Amino acid sequence: MRTIIRTATAALGAGALALTISAAPTATAARTSGHVDSHAAATTLAEQQRITAYWTPARMKSAIPRENKYVPLQGKPGGGTSSATAVQVPASPLFGKVFFTEKGLNYVCSGTVTASGTGSLVTTAGHCVNEGPGAYVTNFAFVPKYENGVRPYGTFTARTLLTTSEWRTSGDFNHDIGFAVMNQMGGKTLAATVGGAYPIAFNLGYNRTFDAYGYPQASPYDGQTLWRCSGPTTKDTRGSTDNRLPCSMTGGSSGGGWITGGVLNSLNSFGYRGEKNVMYGPYFGTVEETLYNAARVA
Repeated sequence: MRTIIRTATAALGAGALALTISAAPTATAARTSGHVDSHAAATTLAEQQRITAYWTPARMKSAIPRENKYVPLQGKPGGGTSSATAVQVPASPLFGKVFFTEKGLNYVCSGTVTASGTGSLVTTAGHCVNEGPGAYVTNFAFVPKYENGVRPYGTFTARTLLTTSEWRTSGDFNHDIGFAVMNQMGGKTLAATVGGAYPIAFNLGYNRTFDAYGYPQASPYDGQTLWRCSGPTTKDTRGSTDNRLPCSMTGGSSGGGWITGGVLNSLNSFGYRGEKNVMYGPYFGTVEETLYNAARVA
């Protein structure tokens, strides 16, 4: 079944737009219901201000990519390379850089502004909000249209983090998706601030053509600019239900959105060790739609 969710502001075309750790608050227990697992983040003004102040230019620059390599449980993947070289593109308000702290280290990922009932939703990878399995990250922040340290729309903090129960309890890469419900800034939602949000779609099937976006930071990239891989995908045949996209982006791009037909339909998740220049992204199916339906009104 083909399902497309369109709420809030209509999406803007991507082509047109173009380690010192401070003390963290006591963790709040996660709430799990069905496929949905949620966690309260910066729910007070004081905590929002603390996180905004925490992410100084120096900390942002020194944050490291969240590793996104995956070793299959059965057998070994073959070698091989792909010719899908990422290209640098102009920064876009609908994409941004994610920052967070996990086990005393500052990390970076990527994220996409996503249509929702609240106008405040960011889609990223599950491993960018939760250890999978394990604890939720702290100091989560999103900077739309980040480029070379410039934050034209400021730094948004998250009030709620969500991922699939499959990711939080077992680190299941088939469901490596996360959502962050962002706090308003100056009385405006994230989508209102940046001027749009991508619709999100589910159950579209495999073998689609995608534009994948992200802020790769592991060599040879530096994480300061937005990059894109484009091309047709196939279904993974090595142990997951993910989409396979030839792509040279590296760590730091995790969580960056995959766009097809103007809608968000996957994200940068992992690459197999031993296989160069290929990115995998979760299939957005019923589990992901259930999570989104909880996140869009959270």
